[in-house]
Amino acid sequence: MSEDQGVWVYAVAAVIRPARLAGLTGVSSQPVRTVTGGGLAAAVSPVSLAEYGEQPLRQHLEDPDWLERTARAHHQVIETLAADGRPVIPMRLATIYAGDGNVTAMLGERCPDFAAALDRVTGRAEWGVKAFAAAPPAGEETRPAASSGAEYLKRRRAQLSARDEARQSAADAAHDLHTALAELAAAAVLRPPQQPDLAGQDAAMILNGTYLVEDARSAEFAALARERAGRSAPGFRVEVTGPWPPYSFATVDAPGGPE
Repeated sequence: MSEDQGVWVYAVAAVIRPARLAGLTGVSSQPVRTVTGGGLAAAVSPVSLAEYGEQPLRQHLEDPDWLERTARAHHQVIETLAADGRPVIPMRLATIYAGDGNVTAMLGERCPDFAAALDRVTGRAEWGVKAFAAAPPAGEETRPAASSGAEYLKRRRAQLSARDEARQSAADAAHDLHTALAELAAAAVLRPPQQPDLAGQDAAMILNGTYLVEDARSAEFAALARERAGRSAPGFRVEVTGPWPPYSFATVDAPGGPE
C-alpha cells in the first residue's frame, strides 16, 4: 500500500466469508476486503489520505451531502456483512488506519473487547419501539360561548386539567410499556425522543427505545409491544420495528486514525 493511502474499517467479525465480499464496494467505490488479526477479521477498503486524512476529513464531516453519502456507503457494507447471519461489530464512521499492519495490531489489542461484544449479540436481534401521544382536542368549538369571565376561566382550567391528565396517562403508558419490554429483553437503551418533524409524525414522541432480544423470544417481544399498545389510552400509538442487526449493542470504540 502506498504512503498516500489509508485503510477504512467498516466492521469486525469472527469470520467474514470471501464470497460475501465478492463485488462489494464501500467508501469512494473501493473494493472491500479483509484484514485478520487476533483470531478476528475486519472488513476494510483503501482510501486516499489526501481526501480522508485527518485535516481534510474534518472539513468533510462538516459537509452534510458528503456525510450522508459516506455514511450510506459505510452502513451498506455493514448491512451486507450482517446479512450473512453472523454477528458483526460495526465500527464508527471514519475509523481509518495507516495500513493493514495497524489494523492487525488493533484487532490483536482489542480482541477481548471484540470477543465480548460478539458474545453479547450472538443469537440476538435489535428491536425498536417508539410511542406517540396525540394532543387531546381543544374542544372549545362545540361549546357555547362563555357568558362571563369567570365561566371562561372555569372552562379553561378544566381544559388544561384534561390535557395534563391525558399527557400523564400517555407518559404512564409509555413507562409501563418500556418496563415490560425491558424485562423481556436482554438489554435496553432509552434514547431521547425525536421532534415530530424528524420522526415524520404529527403526534409527540414519548418513548424511543431500543431492545436487544433473544431470537427465540422475538415473536413474544413483538406481540407484547402490540398487545400493550392496544390496551393503552386513546391517542397513544406504538410503532414497532425489527428485527435488525444489533448495531446499538455491538459497539466497540477503537481508535480512529489514520494511525
